[in-house]
Amino acid sequence: MRVTICQTEPKLLDIQHNLEDVIERIRKSCDNGAELILFPELALTGYFVGSRYHEVALTVDSPEIQKLVKATRGTAAVVGFIEESHSMNFYNAALVAVDGKIQYCYRKLNLPNYGVFEEKKYFSGGKHIPVFKLGKFNIAVFICNDLWHPSLPYLGIAQKADLFVTIFNSSQGSMGDEFSNIESWSVINTFYSRIFGIYNLCANRVGEESLEKRREEDRGPEDNEDHPDSFRFWGGSEIINPFGQRIAQARLYDQDEIHAEIDKDMLRKKKILLPYLRNDDPHFTHRELTRILYSEKD
Repeated sequence: MRVTICQTEPKLLDIQHNLEDVIERIRKSCDNGAELILFPELALTGYFVGSRYHEVALTVDSPEIQKLVKATRGTAAVVGFIEESHSMNFYNAALVAVDGKIQYCYRKLNLPNYGVFEEKKYFSGGKHIPVFKLGKFNIAVFICNDLWHPSLPYLGIAQKADLFVTIFNSSQGSMGDEFSNIESWSVINTFYSRIFGIYNLCANRVGEESLEKRREEDRGPEDNEDHPDSFRFWGGSEIINPFGQRIAQARLYDQDEIHAEIDKDMLRKKKILLPYLRNDDPHFTHRELTRILYSEKD
C-alpha cells in the first residue's frame, strides 16, 4: 500500500484556506497513487485556537467536511480538525474517510493541560480506541499526547492493529528549554514500531503561531514572561517500519511530502524473527487491572 504524509503549514483559524489546501493535496496524492494520505493534528484550524475554538469547529454534517470526504473518492485520508458533536461537545479529532465515506472520527483521549497547553480547558476527551481495516491492514489512529500514554497504543495492539497513524503538532520551546521535542518524538515513534512490530506513520506540521495577543485576552500579564510569545513547529514527519527503521523522513521547518510502500510481508518477517507479542495475554492485563483497581487495600 502506498502512503503519503502531507506536512502542512495551516493558517490559524482560517478554515477555508486550510480546507482548500488539504483537498488539493488529497487530489494530487491520489493522482500519484496514494492509497492512504495523512495530515497533521488540527490541520484545518491551526493549534493555538484558544477560546475561539468554537468558531472553527465543524460537525460531520457540515458542508466543509462533506466536501473533504468527497475528495477521498479513490483513496483514504486522515485529517485533524475540531469536531463539534450533535450534543455540542467539542473534540480535538481526526476525520477518517475512505473512498468518499466517513469511517469515523477519532477523538483525542489525553488532553494536555499544562504549560502553554490548554486543550482540556476547551475540548472533551474521547472514549474509544477504534481500529479500521484498509486493504490488508488494520489501522489505529492516535493524536499527539495519546502516544505519551502507553496504555492507549497497547489497546490498539490488543485489537490486532499492524499500522499506527500518529498525527501531532509539536513545536520548539513548548515544553521548556531543557526538553527536546524533536529528540523525544524520535524515541517514541521508533519505540512503538520496534516493540509492537508495527508501521508507524507520523505526521507533524510546520509554521509559527503567536500567543501574544491571546495571552493579553485570556491570561493575566503575570503569565507573559513565563513562556515565549510564539512557537515554531518543526515538522520532521516520518514513516517507521516494524523494525524501528525510518524509511522516509520530511524536512525540518518546511512544508513537505513523504511517501512509502507499506508491505505486509515486512510485518510478517518481524513477527517471525522477533515475536515480542507472541505470549501477550490481554486477559491477564484485564485481571491485573481489576485487582489493582478494585481489591481491598491494606
